[in-house]
Amino acid sequence: MNQVPKKKKELYDYQKEDLKNVFNKIVNSPTNHNIVYQLPTGGGKTVIFSEIARKYIEEYKKKVLILTHRIELSEQTSRMLTEFGVTNMVINAKVKELPEQEKYVAYVAMVETLNNRLKYDEWKLDDIGLVIIDEAHYNSFRKLFQYFEESMILGVTATPLSSNIKLPMNEVYKELIVGNNISTLIKKGFLSEATIYSFEVGLGTLTIGINGDYTVKSSEELYTSDKMQNKLIYAYNKIAKGKKTLIFNNGIATSRAVYHNFKEAGLNVRHLDSKMGKVERKEVLAWFKETPDAILSSVGILTTGFDEPTIECIIMNRATRSLTLYFQMIGRGSRVLPNKSTFSVIDLGNNALRFGQWSADIDWYKIFRSPQYFIDNLISDADIEKRFVYRVPPEIKEQFPNSEAIEFDIKKAHQEVIATRLKTSVILDKSLENHIKLITENAEDFEQAIHLVNVLHDEIGDRIRRYSYCLVNTTRNYRDWVEEEYKKKLKARLMREY
Repeated sequence: MNQVPKKKKELYDYQKEDLKNVFNKIVNSPTNHNIVYQLPTGGGKTVIFSEIARKYIEEYKKKVLILTHRIELSEQTSRMLTEFGVTNMVINAKVKELPEQEKYVAYVAMVETLNNRLKYDEWKLDDIGLVIIDEAHYNSFRKLFQYFEESMILGVTATPLSSNIKLPMNEVYKELIVGNNISTLIKKGFLSEATIYSFEVGLGTLTIGINGDYTVKSSEELYTSDKMQNKLIYAYNKIAKGKKTLIFNNGIATSRAVYHNFKEAGLNVRHLDSKMGKVERKEVLAWFKETPDAILSSVGILTTGFDEPTIECIIMNRATRSLTLYFQMIGRGSRVLPNKSTFSVIDLGNNALRFGQWSADIDWYKIFRSPQYFIDNLISDADIEKRFVYRVPPEIKEQFPNSEAIEFDIKKAHQEVIATRLKTSVILDKSLENHIKLITENAEDFEQAIHLVNVLHDEIGDRIRRYSYCLVNTTRNYRDWVEEEYKKKLKARLMREY
């Protein structure tokens, strides 16, 4: 049992307003009218629902049960309840028997542990009037609803969109209450402002799994590649060098590759995943907290229940189709400090293009009512790629000092071909001649010419991509084949030239 503190924790004005709105709804609703409350990550949901629990216990003389899905969240919630003067007990796997229940007015339980105890009639929790569910968008909590049909249920989440689209939240929650949005909390000084730097990534090789998100296997294949690892280090050096940085990956192999490549580059980096022991995890997080230029490469484990305000940069080294995960990742950097009101986000998964800016207003009511409509209308990866605008980096332009311009307008060439009724393959012929001219103007011998072909790898890929859009219906395999054939022809012509 946690001891009651001498001084009660104070809420901010916006938290008091939300508390009033939610509690009034609890008071004026029947017990089976389940409610879900939304507030952005970093807004203080735990603080608010802890005060709701205290107030409910005081006014109704009934007990409160708070459900979480991770042990870290259980411990965090228990400490917060204690700060509010609520005597509580954490129910985890170590708890085999319930002591005298009159000692406690609140319980904090791990969902799987409690379900196992209740399922086999090992326990019975008496006099539970209110059940609060933290991170309510997870569906694992639903199995417990049957045991608390006479209780009021309050779900709390930053994103009222179910983790399983086949089990929408509006099936079990009758009403949504929305708190202050991200932009408002930034203006009021309660959240840091994010600057998002998007590095365009071709995601055509990714596959979508049964959960609606990209599979770990396909993500590993893309993000462990030399091309993506090099892009990650380039982005870090350009945006985040020397900043405390948290990297999110979609697979342990990717995270370990990040660790080794950053280490090889002489950077201060550690790796963290869920398979590491509790002691090692604690040591890594302590190192991360205390080290100003620390880089932590992680896999999923830090998306919830982790609070480190000193983070200066978030790197999404993965793509996701989960709006919840998108907000959770960026939200890890949003905590404010006296000397921190902004933070950086490096996006290597086209996530901001898919979901919009992190601080943009979102109609959560619409998403809550019609989640499938939202999912169905997410912009496709193919359409995102069509928006890409490739710009030749200055360091590449420097290798072509004798040429006025490197760029070639594929769209303009296509319009000319259509106007003169020529075959579309002529577009590639024109592009090839342009590349021959560029390289021969700047290479003294064949060896240097081949070097320049390799330097132009991304630029050639961009031309082929834009050419494929002119043909409308093309596959990724076709585009890869065209690019390979194009480079073969280019090298063959250069061999003749030299």
